[in-house]
Amino acid sequence: MADTVARSRQVNLTRSRRRNERLEARISKEQKEVFQRAAEIQGRTLTDFVINSVMNAAKQIIQEHEMIILSRQDQEVFVEALLNPPEPSAKLKTAAQRYKQNMGV
Repeated sequence: MADTVARSRQVNLTRSRRRNERLEARISKEQKEVFQRAAEIQGRTLTDFVINSVMNAAKQIIQEHEMIILSRQDQEVFVEALLNPPEPSAKLKTAAQRYKQNMGV
């Protein structure tokens, strides 16, 4: 039991150290009521609900943005390789010969 209490205090202390920044926003009464209702449905505090929801939305936006950038970069690299292919290396030539021999081509 004492172990559990000590761990709980340590977790709370760690959380309080990490949460040293503040974020404020002005919202309408209706928005607060909707947020509060959603938080209650999930069994969370309003603060926890808002932080979790904003964090999930931010991660999703970042992931979508990075995927678009990567896919654009990948397209450019792919097209460049098609239009200007590099000369095959010695290893690739050897592998191609071995493939042809094994496949009877």
